[in-house]
Amino acid sequence: MIPATLQSLINDVQGQGRIHWAGREVWVANESWGQLAISLQGAQVLHYLPAPDPARAAGASSSASDPTRAAGASSSASNPARAAGASSSASGPASAADGGVDSGADDPLVPGGWLWVTPTPQQVPGAIRGGIPLCWPWFADENTADESADRSGPMHGPARKADWQLDAVDEHEDGVEVHLSLPQRLHSQLHPRAVVQANAQRLHVELITEHLGETPVKMTAALHSYLAVDQVFACRVEGLAGARYLDKLKGFAESEQIGELGVREGIDRIYHSNAEVVLDDGHRRLRIARQNSDSVVVWNPGESPNPDTPLDAARRFLCVESANTRLDPVWLVPGAQHMLGTTLSLAND
Repeated sequence: MIPATLQSLINDVQGQGRIHWAGREVWVANESWGQLAISLQGAQVLHYLPAPDPARAAGASSSASDPTRAAGASSSASNPARAAGASSSASGPASAADGGVDSGADDPLVPGGWLWVTPTPQQVPGAIRGGIPLCWPWFADENTADESADRSGPMHGPARKADWQLDAVDEHEDGVEVHLSLPQRLHSQLHPRAVVQANAQRLHVELITEHLGETPVKMTAALHSYLAVDQVFACRVEGLAGARYLDKLKGFAESEQIGELGVREGIDRIYHSNAEVVLDDGHRRLRIARQNSDSVVVWNPGESPNPDTPLDAARRFLCVESANTRLDPVWLVPGAQHMLGTTLSLAND
C-alpha cells in the first residue's frame, strides 16, 4: 500500500532501473516474479509486490474459452501490479483496480503490496515513514552505541537517513538479491551492510553489522517493518500468547500477553520472544519470521498519528518488527559480526 505516484513510477520500469520519488533515488525491479523498490536513502525497502501464485492463476485460465476474458487476463502477465490486483483476496486487502485509499492527501495510497508508505513523506534529509527502515546502530532512543558527547543522536540512529550505495544485484530466474553498503562511516568501530532478497514467494531483509574496531560495543537495532493492512484495529497477531512484554505507552510496564494479540487501539510494545508470528488483517495472513532477534516490536500510533501521516493512512499499517532492544542487546567484540533478519511470506495454514 504505497502512494499512487510511487506505484506509477514503478509500473513504468521494465525489468530493473532507477527512479526519483519524493527527492530520493529509488532502485526498482519490475519483473515477472513481482516488484521491488529500495530507496538508496537508508537502504530502505519501500515496496514489495509478488506476482500471483501460478497455481491460483491457473484456476483463472479456465476463461480461455472466452477470448475476451482470456485476453484481459494475459495482459496482466507483464504487470505484476495489475495481475496481483486480480487475486487481491489472497495477496492483499484490496487491488489497485479498486482505486486509491482516501488518505487525506493529494497522493492516495494504492492497495496491493505487502508494505505501507506514507502519502506525505518528509522532505530530504528527513526519513521516509514506511517500508522497512533500518534502525542502526540503536533502536528508538536506546542510544548505547551513540558516540556523541551527550548521546543526543537521532531517534533510531543515523543509518536510516544516510545515503547508501548499491553494490551488487544478483539475478535469479525466480527473483533477485540486492547488496547495499554505506560509503561513509557512521560509527568509529561498527559498519553495516544490507542484503535484500525477493521472489514470488517471500521478501527477506538482512542488516549485517561488522565490528572493525578494538573495543566491545553494545548496540541495538531494528528492521522497522510497516506492514500494509486493511484496517489496523481489526488486526490479530498470532504467536505471542504467553510472551512477556514491555508496554511503552505505560512507562515500560511489564506484562504477559494473555491469548493472541488483538489490536484495538494505539499500541507500542516490545515482546520478549523469538517465535514466528502471523499478522492477520482479515484479508491476508502474513507470516513474519525473524533471525537473531528475541524482540518483537508491535506499533501503531492509534488516533494520534505522526505529523507526516494523515489519520486515515495511519489506520492502514501495523509495524511488526524484527529487533534487538533493551531486552536482547547485542555485544559485539572486535572482528565479530551480527546479522539481524526478517522474512515475510504468506501463511497458508
